[in-house]
Amino acid sequence: MNRALMGIIVVLALVSGAMYAGSLPAGAGFSPTLVAQVPGARVTVDFWYGLTRPLGDILEGIAFDFNNSQTKYRVNPAFKGAYPETMQAAIAAFRAGNAPHIVQMFEVGTATMMAAQGAIKPVYQLFKEAGVSFDPSIYLPAVRGYYSSPDGRMISMPFNSSTPITFYNKDAFRRAGLDPEKPPQTWAELRAAATRIRQTNAAPCGFTMAWPTWTNLENFSAIHDTPLATKMNGFEGMDTEMQTNSPLHVRHLQTLMDMHREGTFKYGGRDSAGDALFPSGECAIIHASSGMRARVIREAKFSWGVTYLPYHDDVKGAPKNSIIGGASFWVMTSPRRTADEYKAVAEFFKFISQPEIVAKWHMETGFVPITFPGMTLVQALGYWQANPGADIPFKQLTRSRPTRNTMGLRLGNMPEIRVIFYEEWEKAFQGLQTAKQAMDAATRRGNEVLRRFERANAP
Repeated sequence: MNRALMGIIVVLALVSGAMYAGSLPAGAGFSPTLVAQVPGARVTVDFWYGLTRPLGDILEGIAFDFNNSQTKYRVNPAFKGAYPETMQAAIAAFRAGNAPHIVQMFEVGTATMMAAQGAIKPVYQLFKEAGVSFDPSIYLPAVRGYYSSPDGRMISMPFNSSTPITFYNKDAFRRAGLDPEKPPQTWAELRAAATRIRQTNAAPCGFTMAWPTWTNLENFSAIHDTPLATKMNGFEGMDTEMQTNSPLHVRHLQTLMDMHREGTFKYGGRDSAGDALFPSGECAIIHASSGMRARVIREAKFSWGVTYLPYHDDVKGAPKNSIIGGASFWVMTSPRRTADEYKAVAEFFKFISQPEIVAKWHMETGFVPITFPGMTLVQALGYWQANPGADIPFKQLTRSRPTRNTMGLRLGNMPEIRVIFYEEWEKAFQGLQTAKQAMDAATRRGNEVLRRFERANAP
């Protein structure tokens, strides 16, 4: 095992159980259509994933559809726990020389996975060697860029991508005397709406957020075309440094601290902990993953809508496109892996990039349609017309051509850096330090993490 893989294990230990965790394994209870059996004739591919139910069941259905679509290959999907647990299992299997052909990995592990040279096969190389046609230009730039090398070559296969948006309670807006068809577009408007909601007691909480660093640090930086880190947010080298104590970043944390103090903002906790505050009706406005749409549909007992993340309208150039979250598929190597097995992986990836599959996944899950042909099909089917607001994530991701600050992030040990920001922000919300002190400390500590990653993985 090389040093890069050891780095992966360290990262995963830090975030174990934190991301996208669920309570039920996917696959249990799923009844796929029957697969045409041709004993001994198919090349088998092992596919380990980390999506819990019901998303995992839908993903398994796609694998079975691939198996039914031809007679040469078979994909065996297997749920291995949440993303960190799935990757730990894959690393252990790699060390034993028996890694799965495909493993699903969350987006914040991208830099760490890219550093694990020898353990992965880049998808551009996979398609070339397999002789399978593939056009990466069909993917949305914000998606393609996140999973590509600085020179534009795709390294992992995009699949379940999301982006943070604003959900708001239309009933609470009406009770507060606000126009439910005119949700806030700027931070000034959001703060005014949250203040009105509390003054009229239209909801117990005006505004909250889930995935705080993703929604209000990483995407906040992109939307305001402000660097999160040097070197194109890490795309241009491991010697990148955090730039998160800029005047704009400090100002934004101060805004959140002021709203927290005046009672218009409730800090809902780390990662997805804040999600529950919106469908329960407690908070009238939330910044959360577009992938929460299915949960809101299922649980909210009120009229609701979605809109873009807000921006400070005095920041030149804002708003720009947001950046993605979610996960991608990585091709793992193994000493005994054959060319036919890699070709089977390439054929499966080609299958899931079809517009029918992209559109189906979007409409059944709420994740973003990640290709232009998929988006076109969704429109042709009338799904967005029948489901107002379902197109907001796509429109926000494509609102502008990605800049050096909106391509995405490529920071080593990013999950550990997120935890650092949680710690410093929480001290600030408790009144233990100023916004400047919090952002200075988080930036310094984040840079220490980056230096450790650089020392462990630099060529």
